[in-house]
Amino acid sequence: MNDPVNELVYLSATEAVARFAARELSPVELLTAVIERAERTEKDVNAFAEQSFEQAMEQAREAERRYLDGTARPLEGLPVALKEEQPIAGRPLRDGSLLLADNIADVTHPIVDRITAAGGIVHARTTTPEFCAGGFTHSDLWGVTRNPWNLGYSSGGSSGGSGAALAAGTALLATGSDIGGSIRIPASFNGVVGYKPPYGRVPALPPYNLDHYCHDGPMARTVADCALLQNVIAGQDPRDPVSLPAPPPLPPYSGSLAGRRVALCLTLGDYPIEEDVATATRRAADALVAAGATVAEIELPWSRAEIMRAAWAHYGAIFGPILAEAVAVHGDGLTRYARDFMDRSLKAHAELGFYGALKIEARVHADLAAVFERFDALLCPTSGTPALLAGEDHVETPLVVAGVTLDHNLEAPLTVPFNLASRCPVLSVPSGRSASGVPTGVQVVGRPYDDHTVFEVGAAVTAALPWYADDKWRPAT
Repeated sequence: MNDPVNELVYLSATEAVARFAARELSPVELLTAVIERAERTEKDVNAFAEQSFEQAMEQAREAERRYLDGTARPLEGLPVALKEEQPIAGRPLRDGSLLLADNIADVTHPIVDRITAAGGIVHARTTTPEFCAGGFTHSDLWGVTRNPWNLGYSSGGSSGGSGAALAAGTALLATGSDIGGSIRIPASFNGVVGYKPPYGRVPALPPYNLDHYCHDGPMARTVADCALLQNVIAGQDPRDPVSLPAPPPLPPYSGSLAGRRVALCLTLGDYPIEEDVATATRRAADALVAAGATVAEIELPWSRAEIMRAAWAHYGAIFGPILAEAVAVHGDGLTRYARDFMDRSLKAHAELGFYGALKIEARVHADLAAVFERFDALLCPTSGTPALLAGEDHVETPLVVAGVTLDHNLEAPLTVPFNLASRCPVLSVPSGRSASGVPTGVQVVGRPYDDHTVFEVGAAVTAALPWYADDKWRPAT
């Protein structure tokens, strides 16, 4: 028997807006269902770092009035969960760290302003690992955030709370940020959609806006919903001098990929992938062929070790000093994975330097440019393993994927190369479910700043799978 609460909370955002406009559903009814769903699931999933249900309900009533008087905005009445890392002036900004337990933000992130100006209702803020330093989400401050599809597994990271909230039905839209896969990893692990926009497409705050690895972006349960949020948050902001003018809005999927050419690359060189992942990725490629695209399998001359060498050196120029500064100001109390991240990155930067990392980035860009001379998009897995075990940081226990022992948890996802290639848009969409019940995902990578194509190709993949449509394709949690 269908649960009426679940039927509401798993509506797509686009359908919810249509029902609001037709006066078939009210924002108050939807938010009430989302809150009820959170009360059922949060004790197990733990996706929220902060909630503001009473204030959200006031905003839902205002949204209801706007639909009645014809002044509704693009996100009017939709419950949106914000990654806690994105500050709101006057609200806590703790980054999952006990060192910042009493920290209060003095600025508001541009995408927060845009979401609220568009009528989005921020009912919750979501968990991260400490200082976003992991491909999982647990911290001494907030505890373990679990995967709604299988509570024994992690929700991924660092936007793990956002991914888990979407999968659990406790948000219709969410935000994330990504310096090594932090939007795409939880999108894959939780069976949702996550977009790493090309650098500068979505405005950010200084000094992080100047780091070309850094991307704030949307997360949702459908490609159309992700596009809805991306259309709101993209575009120039005076606070971010590297932000770009807003592109034309992302259009709905036409239903055909006729004439499109897509490259399939399973391993991106030598990244290990498990059989469940390989099977699901090939199934996604088959969906593209069925939609009219030409798909050809290719190889790339990349080595995981070289990619990570560049990434660690880059992190050591920017992210490592951020952690070191926090320790200098607040005292040493980092989790061991954040300490490990800081030490690795500072050491790599001392050895390779920023220029050395840029030379590796340049080769990655050149290799992709050769691919995009022949193809419109690249399809590859998001992660070589469907998910990591909940609560494990893999600092002392090595992570093994497809029989290969990895040096760090960020070697499991195939996401970091596209932070080196930061101008390439990348959309992660669900591709299947593994034997453990945890979803798998694929990345659609586009030419620099070609947002439209990745959404078109991603929509074709998801059109072949009935995610969240009924109880069979929703978490049992």
